[in-house]
Amino acid sequence: MPRINLLPHREQERKRRRTEFAVALIAAAIAAAVVVGGGKVLYSTWTDAQNEKNNLLKKEIVKVDAQIADIQDLENRKQRLVARMEIIEKLQRQRPEIVHRFDELVRLVPEGVYLTQIKESGKKIELHGVAQSSTRVSTFMRNIDASTWLANPELQVVESARDSATGGSSFVLFANEVGVDLDNNGGTGAKKVAKQ
Repeated sequence: MPRINLLPHREQERKRRRTEFAVALIAAAIAAAVVVGGGKVLYSTWTDAQNEKNNLLKKEIVKVDAQIADIQDLENRKQRLVARMEIIEKLQRQRPEIVHRFDELVRLVPEGVYLTQIKESGKKIELHGVAQSSTRVSTFMRNIDASTWLANPELQVVESARDSATGGSSFVLFANEVGVDLDNNGGTGAKKVAKQ
């Protein structure tokens, strides 16, 4: 029977496999390098894109902060203007009240009583005057108590002025101003505030 030597064939097969393995190894290394490089490039691209978005957001945040500051400034101005308008409105409403108070004072002062000084501080009115007698002062106080514009008369001082030419008594009297609703014709309605 003839003998066949298969050694060179096996050797060639081994060489071929080694070559294929080396080629596969190199291909795997190249593929791994491409994947790693691509991943790095992709990650770098994502990072740059995110940084651009972050910078854009920071710029927009600065713009929005500036707009918020402008809005707050406008709100502060609005509040100041509203406060001024309320003060002006209050003064406009109170403007005719002083005329009514003086008119009321003229009606309240009885005969024989003369006012020498009127001083207003807040809602209190200080009245200095001279009366022919203390009964005239008490009449004046009763008139104030019945008034729509003044209330709570308090007598502070009554002094006899014997050495004056007219005689009588000098007095100091305090009264509270009372807010009154005015109707459209300028007439008075009911008292808003009764007493302090």
